[in-house]
Amino acid sequence: MKIARFVLKIVALSLAAAAVVCAVVAYWDKLAELCGCAKGKLKCAACTSEYDDYEE
Repeated sequence: MKIARFVLKIVALSLAAAAVVCAVVAYWDKLAELCGCAKGKLKCAACTSEYDDYEE
């Protein structure tokens, strides 16, 4: 009985890992867009001057 539980746990873990991989593949375009957008925002925030508020 212990062996059956162990095998079922391994199967469940494998199915969960496969579900995560499928979710990443399904939403790859949205994840890439999110990372690109975040990268752009961080880049803009890092290069702004502290004197931009005082320009006329």
